[in-house]
Amino acid sequence: MRCIRKSVIFFACVLSALLLSTYTTSTVFAAPAKAKTKAVKTEAADPFGKVNDAFDVNKMSDMSDYDPATPVIPEGDTIKIAVVAAFSGPSAFNGMSYFFIAQWVAHDINKRGGLMVDGKKKLIQVLKADHMSKPDQCKKVAERMALQEKVHFFWGTDGSHFMKIINETANKYKIISLNVPCLADDLQDANNFSRYAFHSSYSTEQIARGLAYFYGQIRKKEKKFYILNQDYAFGRILAESFKKGLKEYYPEAQVVGEDFHKLFLTDYAPYLEKVRASGAEVIFTGDWLPDAGNLLKQARQMGVKLPFANVYMDNQNFLNEVGVEGTKGLMNISPYSVPNPYFKSKEEIKFYNTWLNLWKTKWKTPPFNTIAYQHATASGAVWLMQTYWLFSVVERAQSLDPEKIIKVWENDTYRFVNGKVIKMRACDHKAVQDLAVVEYVPPEEQKVSFNIPPYYWFKNASYTGPVSRIPAEKILPWMDQNLDRCKGKNGWGE
Repeated sequence: MRCIRKSVIFFACVLSALLLSTYTTSTVFAAPAKAKTKAVKTEAADPFGKVNDAFDVNKMSDMSDYDPATPVIPEGDTIKIAVVAAFSGPSAFNGMSYFFIAQWVAHDINKRGGLMVDGKKKLIQVLKADHMSKPDQCKKVAERMALQEKVHFFWGTDGSHFMKIINETANKYKIISLNVPCLADDLQDANNFSRYAFHSSYSTEQIARGLAYFYGQIRKKEKKFYILNQDYAFGRILAESFKKGLKEYYPEAQVVGEDFHKLFLTDYAPYLEKVRASGAEVIFTGDWLPDAGNLLKQARQMGVKLPFANVYMDNQNFLNEVGVEGTKGLMNISPYSVPNPYFKSKEEIKFYNTWLNLWKTKWKTPPFNTIAYQHATASGAVWLMQTYWLFSVVERAQSLDPEKIIKVWENDTYRFVNGKVIKMRACDHKAVQDLAVVEYVPPEEQKVSFNIPPYYWFKNASYTGPVSRIPAEKILPWMDQNLDRCKGKNGWGE
């Protein structure tokens, strides 16, 4: 999972191990004229209702001085947010990317003058909290952030097992905790739920069922799937959820093989030979980097040209290394993309160009000057938008009091810059949202999405082409009915 020790593309979002084996679908009520039941939710109706707030590009400050290598961080009486992640060790790329995101948002809001909270205008201070990819260190640094730094918010992280520790600390000290990239559904189950924790990311079961829905209800072409995942909780639960999704949405499909490999493998040939012999038409994988990149590279070197239905084969650095033909036909499930074209308004173009111009002219320090960051506002702005959502809630609560923040955030709806709407389910604090499946196509076909000059994302890699929406009502996040707050509620939390 992206949030579990992976070298993520900046945020291709996409973010995240979970322990879930069942799913909850929406319950639709027929409402007689005099009945007191709740309103019908249908695909035709707007399932999210009123949008409470939205990201407004026109309110953005002048970001021309933003450089992630030399961030401007205020001190003193500030709004403190701790990015708890790996800033050292083999997963340090994650911490750098996460801090980059949070600091971008803080820089923007600070240049606007900060936020009015509890009768006073305050700036946002982002702190690095290095968990070093070690559970004991995660607990230690989270405690220090709470007791010594007295942070108001936790932002995490690269690992659902670390997110669980962060949430436990947040619950202990009544600090709001935002889960941006982690996917584990059990983080918000009856055993682990905290009123102070909010899961704004998508989740493992949504991913698996979303891809099953895409192949069975939209694409309706390939029927033979080979599952090849990393051998640990996320990989196995993702596999089970995909098989259940196929039974639900594509019963005529067949899983022709299933394998699990150890993390950070260097030779995938034995598995790929079994794939080749199986007659599979699609390889389904949840592998994250470096496995995702190495698996794709070796498959193409061995002449295995099958498409991968994937979560994390989206790192733009390795996509360009593999090349146009090797990346053609990849199917990536996205928590951010919406139906084409990509740029639907001048505001979206402004947002995109603000970032792109900085990448071209100002960011000279690795890794921020690599192509993994070139289209970041387009390919994974979901992490940015979730962070802006947090501070939108704070601004509307006009307080750092966690109880007031919780009151605003439960059942809140927020619109991203690209028009996507996300809702925070009140009973278990999990995000309800559409997802999308993106097909990677050669440069000459990318105009269907990249509808402004130069009309392609990359010359040396296949990338975003056709985009298929997966409706929220088809992939509502799993809800633990053993959680008292959720008993008797449908998938929308009603």
